[in-house]
Amino acid sequence: MNPDTATVDDPWRLGFARDGAGVLRGVIPQPWIERMRAAIDGALRREGPLAVNLAPRTKGAFFNDLFLWRLNEDFRAFVFESPLPRLAADILAADEVRLFYDQLFVMEPRGETGTPWHQDLPYWPIRGPDVISIWVPFDSVSPQNGVVSYVKGSHRWDKLIRPTSPRLAADGRADEMSTSGNGKDFDPADPDLEFLAWNLEPGDVLVHHAMTVHGAPANNTQDRRRRAIAVRFAGPQTRYDPRPGTWIHDTRVRAHLPLPDLQAGDALRGELFPRVWPSEPVAAAS
Repeated sequence: MNPDTATVDDPWRLGFARDGAGVLRGVIPQPWIERMRAAIDGALRREGPLAVNLAPRTKGAFFNDLFLWRLNEDFRAFVFESPLPRLAADILAADEVRLFYDQLFVMEPRGETGTPWHQDLPYWPIRGPDVISIWVPFDSVSPQNGVVSYVKGSHRWDKLIRPTSPRLAADGRADEMSTSGNGKDFDPADPDLEFLAWNLEPGDVLVHHAMTVHGAPANNTQDRRRRAIAVRFAGPQTRYDPRPGTWIHDTRVRAHLPLPDLQAGDALRGELFPRVWPSEPVAAAS
């Protein structure tokens, strides 16, 4: 893929609509890779107010941080100026794209904690069909060091999986659930399910629908880090939905982010959800 154009073709679109996830090769140019590796290492040294180690009692750290674009000029440049906004607009076939948020994940070697099977949407204070995550690795990744894997076609199941993570879910539940699944019920040996996983190199990206069931194994290698940023983009059909159980009710989120001046059902806008395509200037958070 040419990073300067960052477009997808019809076969890729059809596969994404069928599977709920896909891989794109060579999206991120090398200068961005080098810049963001340094930025990630800096973020690990200077943790933000929403940072947390998801594996504090295991051998390998699993670090997570949110909304770094508001605090760090490199992260801000990445979500506004890299090929990602143009790519998101093309995938969503949207004239306007908003940044929902960015999220940093770092798995150190010799880990014992992975990401449980889950959907993204039950954790998020939004609803709508046009939300995607673009997962960008800055190291070579495979199932051995924690590449994200997907349940093929699960975005078309028309049911929500109950949030289980105390990190983001305020009360541990999602409204309008049609299943009580807890994210632990997906067995790779299940003959009724098909799983998708790819080996990736820096420059490649994964894209998935907000309803696609996905997870990642622990990084059980001896010496291979797994640094990645997930950037979530929303099209014009996305609506604000601050229902119970989403991260908008998390006490740390409410303490450190400007709450949006939105009512349920409003289109995303404002300081917290800036337009990234076409781009508009956004100042750093004070």
